[in-house]
Amino acid sequence: MGEAAPLYHQVADHIHELVRAGTLRAGERVPSVRRLSLQRKVSVSTVLQAYQKLEDIGVIEARPQSGYYVKRLPAAVQEPAASTPPRRALTVEVNDLTEAVLAYAVDPEYVAFGSACPAPELFGLERIRRVLSSTARRDTGALGRYGLPPGTERLRRAVARRALEWGCRIDHRNLVTTTGCMEAINLCLRAVTKPGDLVALESPTYYGFLQILQSLGLRALEIPTHPRSGISLEALELALAEHPVKAALVMPNVSNPIGASMSDAAKKRMVELLAAAKVPLIEDHIYADLTFESSGASARAAKAYDRDGNVMLCGSFSKTLAPGLKVGWIEPGRWRDRLRMLKFVASGGQNELVELTVAELLESGGYERSLRQLRRHFEAQVDAARGVIAESFPRGTRVTRPAGAYILWIELPKGCDSVALLERLLERGITIAPGPMFSASQRYRNCLRISLGQPASERQERALREIGRIAHELAGEKAEA
Repeated sequence: MGEAAPLYHQVADHIHELVRAGTLRAGERVPSVRRLSLQRKVSVSTVLQAYQKLEDIGVIEARPQSGYYVKRLPAAVQEPAASTPPRRALTVEVNDLTEAVLAYAVDPEYVAFGSACPAPELFGLERIRRVLSSTARRDTGALGRYGLPPGTERLRRAVARRALEWGCRIDHRNLVTTTGCMEAINLCLRAVTKPGDLVALESPTYYGFLQILQSLGLRALEIPTHPRSGISLEALELALAEHPVKAALVMPNVSNPIGASMSDAAKKRMVELLAAAKVPLIEDHIYADLTFESSGASARAAKAYDRDGNVMLCGSFSKTLAPGLKVGWIEPGRWRDRLRMLKFVASGGQNELVELTVAELLESGGYERSLRQLRRHFEAQVDAARGVIAESFPRGTRVTRPAGAYILWIELPKGCDSVALLERLLERGITIAPGPMFSASQRYRNCLRISLGQPASERQERALREIGRIAHELAGEKAEA
């Protein structure tokens, strides 16, 4: 007679059978560890082993401060096809939609799907306050000093160590700290372009990039982009041959708004292509640490393949540590001296006390653990939202499956106007980001971006279903009950 299966296997099989039978359905909470240990008369450690096994095989998932839930299967909804932007240079004129959407971002009366701001309660703010206070007591002179460029050495060392996770060997002496990633991108563009120059970027692209281009008098050349594999290298190569491109601005890992991540081979090819054309690559790395990679590893940066300083790597901790700290950085490649000068002219320097606080948080060991929690939380949010969209949006709707973070790009059937949709939703206390915000050509009228940075709630799910209901009306269909 064979040996009985280990006890934790038996517990795992019991829960798995409840899921297969439909007793526990997708999205529902499974019994708490303590409750199941009492029910099955086993130890807490046995239940934890069982739940770890079920997590490993994709049956359940842990949600921070909430417990374990039956994992939703990927929703049966198609993804958008690759984009087809115009093959011509575009003068950037950011419309009023951006201001209208952001105006409601912090209004508690609204369910704000429009702004990509993670909720404050997802971060360990109390710990950050303690570290900030402790740093101020230890370094009593920090508030009395100018934090001159290139920034606090301790933070630059911490970022350089973190960069090893992205496959980059960075000399901390080359780094320049900034007030968030937007300032970093702004400084990089100022370093390598002048008004009237042409910048290649993904399509759709982050509306903040378009705002920067407009403010600097730069023109946009939008490059076709696939929602899984990212920017088309064939189209980029053709654009470099046909147009006087002066810089490329790309998010190779977890792009905004479509959540695409390029393969490592594609990143390497892009770096080589741009280096051969002598066109600097400005790489936005802000969401890369929120990738859903099953191994838990951070995504490899395109900068890892840079051999001649042609890549300017930009990042921030606003999406992963605390938005309010507003600490970013640049590895500026061969433009280090110019970046330092531009940074000094732009703001004179940084808040040294805040930079020392961020360095302490990165060095203390808790950052990686908090990243794992955020990744699990956002992946669950994205999966749940895709399921709701599959159930409640019009036939023919397509939705991205992002490689990380908490943003979905939704393509509605032709005839559904996302600007008209926003107007209807504002009356109901809901915001979205309409597609035209993400292109200098005002394309993507039937598309929208939603942010899932807030904790899951019944209110949020009702609001998402309401978006689907109104989209049905705009499509001339009747929503299913």
